[in-house]
Amino acid sequence: MSIDESLAALLSDAGLTPRGEPQPLGGGDIAAVYRLSTDQGEVVVKHDDPERLAGEADGLRALREAGSGLVVPEVLGEAGGWLVMEALASGRAPDDEASLGEGLRRLHALTGESHGWPRDNACGRTPQPNAPLPDGRAFQRDRRLLPLVDACQARGLMDGRLRQRIEAIAHGLESWLPDPPASLIHGDLWSGNVLFTPSGPAIIDPAVYRHYPEVDLAMLTLFGSPGAAFFEAYWNGGTPTDWPRRETLFQLYPLLNHLLLFGGGYRGAVEQVVSRLETA
Repeated sequence: MSIDESLAALLSDAGLTPRGEPQPLGGGDIAAVYRLSTDQGEVVVKHDDPERLAGEADGLRALREAGSGLVVPEVLGEAGGWLVMEALASGRAPDDEASLGEGLRRLHALTGESHGWPRDNACGRTPQPNAPLPDGRAFQRDRRLLPLVDACQARGLMDGRLRQRIEAIAHGLESWLPDPPASLIHGDLWSGNVLFTPSGPAIIDPAVYRHYPEVDLAMLTLFGSPGAAFFEAYWNGGTPTDWPRRETLFQLYPLLNHLLLFGGGYRGAVEQVVSRLETA
């Protein structure tokens, strides 16, 4: 890929002089991702929808400012469908999983009065509405579950019966789920968005908002699971008694998103989660 005028201008504004052409990186299913050598070292360059990239840049800045101890790449420039950020080196330490748990615990300790975020962003390619609500149950229902139910049914990915079952779950949250202060969360913390660097665990590609902290944990366990050291460090002796039920609930939104993005192969997983919630 050659450097076009808009990217060249962004690099210049950031005080970066490229050395060679951007080299494509794997894993860019949503955005085109490249690594670029510059006179100030290597950077990562993403090309995508400007609004999605603006939301990602906003989230990265919020996570860096949180001071959790987790590594977050610095945003070096963002404009016109381009995002330039610090490149992270790879490397592991013996206590990485514990450090990840401790860092997430510190991140989630930063709370606000409302659930949501000052701006909308995206989870993958899916627009993510974040207009704040004071009650977390209402936010999970009206900003997360029901919009995706609407979108999935509109595309023929969900029948009326499954919709009714999810709506019943969404409207029954007040019967069992408490409404604590809203934690700052990464918002899309699957294992591919966790990196290990010589400076400690890093988190990338956020979809930041304030909500239940278990949202991040449920994403981590959805397609794999961190080890015991992670959970020991994160819970620090305070595992909620209803963690399994919360884990199941907060896996419903990402599974609905996968159903929307990738098709009917995820319907069975959605139905399994719904069945577990109905019998919890």
